[in-house]
Amino acid sequence: MYPPRPLAGFALVPVMLVTLAGCSNLEVALGLRVRLDKLPVTSISASLTEKGNPGPVAALAPGTSAGLVIVATTQDGKRLVTAGAGHGKVLLDSFVLTPTLVQLGKRGKVTLPADPRVSDGKVASIHITTVGHPEVATDLDIAVRYDAAFVANFSGSDGSRGFDGTDGLDGLAGADAIPGPADPTTGLPGPSGPGGNGSSGGNGGDGSDGGDGSPGADVHVYLRLKPGTDGVLQSRVTAGGQDSYYLIDGHGGSLRVMADGGAGGAGGSGGRAGRGGAGGSGQPDGLAGPDGLAGLDGRRGSDGAAGTITVHVDPAAQPFLSILRLSNHSGSGQPGPAPTFVVEPVAPLW
Repeated sequence: MYPPRPLAGFALVPVMLVTLAGCSNLEVALGLRVRLDKLPVTSISASLTEKGNPGPVAALAPGTSAGLVIVATTQDGKRLVTAGAGHGKVLLDSFVLTPTLVQLGKRGKVTLPADPRVSDGKVASIHITTVGHPEVATDLDIAVRYDAAFVANFSGSDGSRGFDGTDGLDGLAGADAIPGPADPTTGLPGPSGPGGNGSSGGNGGDGSDGGDGSPGADVHVYLRLKPGTDGVLQSRVTAGGQDSYYLIDGHGGSLRVMADGGAGGAGGSGGRAGRGGAGGSGQPDGLAGPDGLAGLDGRRGSDGAAGTITVHVDPAAQPFLSILRLSNHSGSGQPGPAPTFVVEPVAPLW
């Protein structure tokens, strides 16, 4: 008796893992990538860059990202740049990266957390040392900026699209008639009987209705000046027990608050009608079967209602209300209730 053979899928798994793990080593062996542990590196420098922005990025706003670029200089003056955002050949595993406040992702993506309470009043940085050359190190300090366009989205979700109806089955062709007995005088086949009729095509199924869009939330926005600043505003946006926090530079930043209803989902398409079967040949030919009926399209779902927006603004922050961009439309685009503004003391938000 032969021993059972391993399943092909299980046999491939370790091979795939080895392939993935050795990908970088293969790239180095082919000269497509470089590691620095055996090269005479004397210094390194680091910067951030954004796609579409040719210059270095000096600061990040909460919730935004940039690519890390490291340039290594060797004893003979060569400059070697990291892969990824730097578009060079040096692998990022040539460095030990120790971030403070920021998060590091794949291919050197650097992200500042969206919650400004994490970074408010603190310094973000990345300490970088070179593998194989621990004495070759640098620090990249990352400033935090608040003159950005922030978004607090508490809109309803769009309804789902309905399912399409099934197509009707085509009818079966009628049977051809069998030739009659041969004429003993002429030897030719006698006349055949009538051909069979084709069967009817099936009806297409109806499409199902689209799902309803959900309503926008009832949103409260709290706005106050951050103490000791010239126009930096603290904001808390809350709806349905969820809070979002923002720091906005009143001289260049903005906050868009959205409480729009979701659009109703499209109805599913009705199924195609089945074609009637062809009539069989005979004397006379059979009749073709009638086509089925096409299914009905499903109805579009109802649009979600607009939410409401109430702004609680501290008197000292009133001159900066223009930083707010408020949107509360129904799923069909109809304007909802006008936002309400309440001028009242707003306590520190954190």
